[in-house]
Amino acid sequence: MAALMFQGTGSDVGKSLLVAGICRALVRRGYSVRPFKPQNMSNNAAVTVDGGEIGRAQALQAIAAGVEPHTDMNPVLLKPQADRTSQLVVHGQVRGKLGSGNYREARGQLLDAVMASYQRLSSQCDIVVVEGAGSPAEINLRAGDIANMGFARAADVPVILVGDIDRGGVIAAIAGTKAVIDPADAAMIRGFLINKFRGDPALFEDGYRQIEAFTGWRGFGVVPWLGEAVRLPSEDAVALEREQVRTGKTLVIACPILPRIANFDDLDPLKLEPGVEVVMVPPGQPIPAEAALIVLPGSKATIADLQAVRDEGWDIDIRAHHRRGRPVFGICGGYQMLGQRIEDPDGIEGPPSSVEGLGLLDVETRLTGAKKLERTSGQAWGSTLSGYEMHVGVTGGADCARPFALLDGGRPDGASSADGMVTGTYVHGLFASTPLRATLLTRLGDASAQIDYRASVEQALDDIAAQLERHIDLDALVALAMD
Repeated sequence: MAALMFQGTGSDVGKSLLVAGICRALVRRGYSVRPFKPQNMSNNAAVTVDGGEIGRAQALQAIAAGVEPHTDMNPVLLKPQADRTSQLVVHGQVRGKLGSGNYREARGQLLDAVMASYQRLSSQCDIVVVEGAGSPAEINLRAGDIANMGFARAADVPVILVGDIDRGGVIAAIAGTKAVIDPADAAMIRGFLINKFRGDPALFEDGYRQIEAFTGWRGFGVVPWLGEAVRLPSEDAVALEREQVRTGKTLVIACPILPRIANFDDLDPLKLEPGVEVVMVPPGQPIPAEAALIVLPGSKATIADLQAVRDEGWDIDIRAHHRRGRPVFGICGGYQMLGQRIEDPDGIEGPPSSVEGLGLLDVETRLTGAKKLERTSGQAWGSTLSGYEMHVGVTGGADCARPFALLDGGRPDGASSADGMVTGTYVHGLFASTPLRATLLTRLGDASAQIDYRASVEQALDDIAAQLERHIDLDALVALAMD
């Protein structure tokens, strides 16, 4: 089986982007490729062609490989619901919950599911490009591991270690990984890549050679800072935690960063519009009064995040925004929050409870055990849209008589207030539809949409692949994968 695995010296070193770029570079060379991540932890997910869900990064990597996303590309997905609890998704379907107490025991039992997916993918392509999670240097997590060396050794897949020079200490990070991991694990690592380099790579030549000397691993290249990444969806909420610099653009769309925010890439197409500034509002900051639109995003824990909205005073900001005659738009969990009440009689998100919503839509939501996972398309605001549904809960009430959209087969979705200023929907990914985004921006007083988002993603992947072709030894990586 031809395969190559990319592990990192830590989280957020750029593994997901590198795997996507390498998938696209290999496709451009004529190879059939499949991306694979044994275990992921993320609340940004995508619906697959086989009716399940996987991490958003693997869906992007599938696009890079020119194939439909499939649940085998990410067989184990953990979706954090609370500080010590995650929803467990196996082969795209909810399997239950994992707490910190039973996590290690449970993950070791999932290796069979991981290997079954990997073997199926391997039979479909020339090369499988595998992404690790976190770092193999987290040796306290090694027992029962299925995400890094546990998988690499079970599948006998060679590993390239990725270090992030932008955060500093990359020599120590790579050499330190060699020092602390088990020698049998270290033997799986066949080389390293330096990622996120700014400036002239020649300036790092001495450091590059010192890493080779310290570790005995060969270097496969120095990857520059890939600015094209801003055109691609982010997988982890860590990207939202970085300080934002206000641009001063005239049309401001604001979105609060909820503690369990999910599928926040819904807003990515709006961020790329030249006349739009999307402000992701961190805890401790008010929602900007100048916002033309407030978007309440998806959530993995709607009731808990609704309480966070109140604790931050964002509910006051949202109501003041509405009183000024400005629109509010809720997606999935955000839609549920805008209603009169959320009922959780079966304890789907925690202890059974019933809480008041923000009261801006005349609807109520009852959380149910069945999770809806479905790609969809339809019409809204006189424009076409396409996206996907990924939610637990059924919403109904008087404002549902004014649905946001009519989906395939004439099925109504969402709700609108009588004055048309408050809207909710269960459809994720809808702003990627250029006609709908153009309608929204026109309603907000801006010029029509100028970006073809899907074409922009494809071009960014091509540009990143071209950069990688110039800066890494792709021929040697292919040879290693096929050895």
